[in-house]
Amino acid sequence: MTNNQNTTAFFDLIRHGEPAGGPMFRGSKDDPLSDSGWQQMNAAIRDDDQWDVIITSPLLRCRLFAEQLAEQRQIPLHQEPRLREIAFGDWEGRTSENIMADTPEALNRFWSDPVRYPPPGGEAITEFRQRVSSAWQDWQTQAAGKRVLVVCHGGVIRMLLAEVMGIPTERSFSALTVPYACRSRIRVDISEHGLLSCLQTHGA
Repeated sequence: MTNNQNTTAFFDLIRHGEPAGGPMFRGSKDDPLSDSGWQQMNAAIRDDDQWDVIITSPLLRCRLFAEQLAEQRQIPLHQEPRLREIAFGDWEGRTSENIMADTPEALNRFWSDPVRYPPPGGEAITEFRQRVSSAWQDWQTQAAGKRVLVVCHGGVIRMLLAEVMGIPTERSFSALTVPYACRSRIRVDISEHGLLSCLQTHGA
């Protein structure tokens, strides 16, 4: 009888740097990185980082950096449409201050319970979490035993960590902060006992 051995993968998640145009509810608005954003991303990558594959959101603020890094280090690159940011509807392109001036308490309600209080005209957070979770389930299997870099968005990272840590959807946007170029690491073990995942580092 042959014993099944664990297959361990490591997923390094990194949020994009500052986009051109500054802080706003950007969602599906496809701005590239600012000069500062490029500096943030380059500073977040270490010489001793080693990955077998890079997965990126197709949006410019993620994809352009991922393409450059993949070319520099000769790493296979995959675009994953399911890892694009949540669409913020009527809030797209607006700042928090602007929204608060127009609709007081709207943001407070969204951050405290985005399931009940989504952005007007935006993507439902339950559907957002479902598509991110779908991508996550697929890549855990496809990348079994590999070291993976995922270049994506703050909302996407919150959904991924919510999946791993069992955070309810209504708290998924407020439970963790994810600044620009923030890195997190998830370990995934596939064994005869099933699939096990845990958060190893966040913000390191």
